[in-house]
Amino acid sequence: MISALLDGYRHHIVDAHKQPLFLLLVGFITSFAFIRFSTRMIRAQVRWWPGNITPGGLHIHHMVFGLGFLLLGGIGTFATDGGHPWIDWFGLSFGIGCGLVLDEFALILHLDDVYWSEQGRKSVDAVILGILLTALLLTGYVPLGVVPGQDTRWGLVAVIGVNALVCLIALLKGKVWTGLLGIMVPGLSWIGAIRLARPSSPWARWRYTGRPRRMARAIRRERRLHARTDRARTWLFDLIAGAPDKVPAGHPKAQAVAERMAARALAHRPRPHRRGLGTAAAGTGTGGGPGGSGDGRGDPARRARAQRRRRTVRAGRPRTTATGAGRPSGRVR
Repeated sequence: MISALLDGYRHHIVDAHKQPLFLLLVGFITSFAFIRFSTRMIRAQVRWWPGNITPGGLHIHHMVFGLGFLLLGGIGTFATDGGHPWIDWFGLSFGIGCGLVLDEFALILHLDDVYWSEQGRKSVDAVILGILLTALLLTGYVPLGVVPGQDTRWGLVAVIGVNALVCLIALLKGKVWTGLLGIMVPGLSWIGAIRLARPSSPWARWRYTGRPRRMARAIRRERRLHARTDRARTWLFDLIAGAPDKVPAGHPKAQAVAERMAARALAHRPRPHRRGLGTAAAGTGTGGGPGGSGDGRGDPARRARAQRRRRTVRAGRPRTTATGAGRPSGRVR
């Protein structure tokens, strides 16, 4: 059994000149598994595990060590001109760096330490995609079967260009897995590009804003189909990387995240047209400030209602529409 495995390794890996890529994949998986085990031990406050590296009180993330391994592998390969046996060791070093850096992908993306939050799940996505793409390359599966060194076939180049465009559309529609894996496996990206976009994707924000029926269909499909896959994905990721922290609603960290999300939503909110702004905005005029009319003259009753609404919002009470001087109508906005 062992001799058969060794013979298969020599034939499919060594003789095919894929040992550096194989060692890269080994380093990738090993470093990710080790660092996730380490962080889970630190989170569980196990006494026999060393813990975080904090010289002088400074917490050094493992991404810093990953960058060192990446630089060692990349620069070393160029410095030795890819000769043996150095390229094997540098491939292993590069794989270790990939695992350590991509495990902190969410920190790089958000510029915030979201390792144990829901946003931190993006790191697991990045690692799994990286491992899958490397494994596909190791098995010899190149995009559309193109082999370097062959004569240029412009028809095939055109097909690759169209496939790249379709992959981009799938990514814009929020289909990350089908978009990225479609680069290697033609057909997956076409499925993601044809189907409806996910409601939170850039494509939905650009194309479905003025089409409420299509947005409603996308929301129904998201609830019906993606809810099941998201539950399975959550279970798998909890098994691999640990469950995220359940932060209470009143926690300062949860409030900070909510404030950032609200600021982003306001940044993407369309601005009202200048025409009719004095009547469209709640008690705001174009020239007279709160409660002012378009020519700058203020309405005392409108100003008083606007002030009452502001005081109500600050106090946290539901807003009511006044039908007279100080008389609420009972309709909650």
